[in-house]
Amino acid sequence: MLYRLDQLRNAAMKSCNWRATTVLVLALLAPGITFADVPTRSNAKVEADTGVKRKMTRAVKKKNGSGVDVQYSVDGSVGVGQAATVEIQFDGITDPAGGSARFSADAGLTLAGAGDLQLPPGQTTTVTLRATPGSEGIAYVNVFTTQNGLSSAISIPVQVGASAPKLRSAGELQKQPTGEAVISMPAR
Repeated sequence: MLYRLDQLRNAAMKSCNWRATTVLVLALLAPGITFADVPTRSNAKVEADTGVKRKMTRAVKKKNGSGVDVQYSVDGSVGVGQAATVEIQFDGITDPAGGSARFSADAGLTLAGAGDLQLPPGQTTTVTLRATPGSEGIAYVNVFTTQNGLSSAISIPVQVGASAPKLRSAGELQKQPTGEAVISMPAR
C-alpha cells in the first residue's frame, strides 16, 4: 500500500507525545545547565583583596582536557595603547605533581606578567596579566593548561574600542513574489 509522506509524518507524530518528552528532558537537564557569566565564590576573595568587585567568568571545561578549572575577568572595553587587566584563577589541580599554565597573545596584543606558571595541587592560584592592544577589534589571550599529561586551551577575549566589529553583508536583501525576504549572494 502506498502512503503520502505527510500521512506517514502525521501518523508518527500522533504516536508519540513530543511535548511531554521535551518537557521531561528539559526538567532532567536543568540541574546540569551552567552559564558562563554566573558569579562564583571567588568574587568575595577578589573584593576583599582589591576593594573592587570583579565578575569572574568560568571557562568551559573540556571532557578530555586537563581538568583545570579556569575563571577569568577582563576590564571592560579599552582603547588602543591602554593596558587591560586580565585576572585569571586556576583551581581543581588534583595531580600530586601539580599542573602548569602557559600564556600567549594574538598578534597586535602585548602581554606583561606572562610566563610559565606552576600550579600547586589543591590550591587556587591567581595571576594578573596586563594586555596592551595595538589595534581596535577583539584580541585574545590564550591560556594553555596541563595536568596529568593532558592539555587544554582557553581563549580569553579582550574588547578593544567602543563596539564589537560588525560583519558586512555578502549579498542584497530582496523580496520574493511570495513575500519571503531572501539575501541574494553572488556566485564565486
